[in-house]
Amino acid sequence: MQDNDFKTYYEEQREFLREAFAEIGQKAELLLTVGQLLMENGADTSQIVRDMKRVAAYMGIDAEKFHLHIMYTTLMLNISDEHHSHTSFRKCVKHAVNMRIISAVSKLTWRALKEHYTLDEFKGELTAVAKRPRYPHFVSICAAGFGCGAFCTLFGCDFNAAIYTALSAIIGKIIQMQCAERFGFNPYVSMTFAAFTATIVAYLTHFLPTTTPWHPLIAASLFLVPGVPMINALSDILNTYLVSGAARIMHTLVIIGSMTFGIVFAIGMADFDSFTNLAMRPESNYLLFATAAAIGATSFAIFFNVPPRLLYAVAAGGAICVCTRNFFVFELGFGSEVGTLAGATLVSVIAMQAIHWLHTPSLVLIVPAVIPLVPGVLIYRFLFAIINIRQIKLDELLSAIQSGVDALLIILAIAIGAAAPNIFASRSFAQASKEKQEKLLNEIYETKE
Repeated sequence: MQDNDFKTYYEEQREFLREAFAEIGQKAELLLTVGQLLMENGADTSQIVRDMKRVAAYMGIDAEKFHLHIMYTTLMLNISDEHHSHTSFRKCVKHAVNMRIISAVSKLTWRALKEHYTLDEFKGELTAVAKRPRYPHFVSICAAGFGCGAFCTLFGCDFNAAIYTALSAIIGKIIQMQCAERFGFNPYVSMTFAAFTATIVAYLTHFLPTTTPWHPLIAASLFLVPGVPMINALSDILNTYLVSGAARIMHTLVIIGSMTFGIVFAIGMADFDSFTNLAMRPESNYLLFATAAAIGATSFAIFFNVPPRLLYAVAAGGAICVCTRNFFVFELGFGSEVGTLAGATLVSVIAMQAIHWLHTPSLVLIVPAVIPLVPGVLIYRFLFAIINIRQIKLDELLSAIQSGVDALLIILAIAIGAAAPNIFASRSFAQASKEKQEKLLNEIYETKE
């Protein structure tokens, strides 16, 4: 292409961004692709709306012309004014977690404004983002082992039990991958097989030398914990996106149900003591807690495909989260729910500031960091009582129900602590984002004159 032809082409492309309905079909498809990438890779609805509106503004589509309805499996977009109307739909067929794509899409939307991309340039960049690689399988498998071993340490196990937990989780993760990729099983079915396998292997390890033989059963399946759907569900509901929030809750419950079925089936086949005697306050020092939490958070960051440049920040967040929880519970005497809420909230507040330094959405930093707060001992106490409800005494049943209630409250505290700061600060962040966006748009229009 000659220089003059290229200049003409470039000017035509830039002109399309001046008129809202110029190349409206291509614009709508690109907008829906942005939304689909975010939805299918674990973004909450607020971020999807925010990023799509930013892209629409870059394309010359004013906010009053932009109408978006988001459901968990479908995006519905309408662009209209008094003379024109264009409506498009897009199905979201898979739901995974890939925070590298979430971060890359968010950065791309700002870069398109700042560098004055043409539509073709934006499309090319978006295609490249969709192809961002994940961590190799062996890295994810090792992360499952390290993460669950770290969680077991947080629950008070000895070194041998942590090694047994890591081995059990690694085998469970391999089974999950084989079921999903080699045999094409439904994701929920794959989780059931993985939880069953990890629990059975963890049970078999209690015959090996260790002073805490039952702890591996608690932690071996925790690599399946649905942290992102759980936090996104609460965030959506608190932001009044009730339809997508309700769907995310159902997705979370199905994942938990799949895990529970596999674990319960394995427990039913085994023979071991109750979990009611496991200590709720493991004796250890803060350095060990911080190290274990950092390893656990980093492991989940790898599962979620957090960019490598952010792993150190996630590790620090996990350590801060758990040590804060333990300080409130062990030193100040508060309940586990209050300590958990304090730890999750503190990390979320820090992440709100860190996103400006690290240039990434807050979800990428917060979710992996709060996962080590999961109340594994309480959950298993409740499960054990349900399985053996015909044999246990009334006082044991009441204790188990209390454990289940406490576990639920702690899980809610994790979700609220992770989501609330972002929600409460959303107005100030939205105003700052709007001012930055308007400044960049003004620069675009000035260069077009």
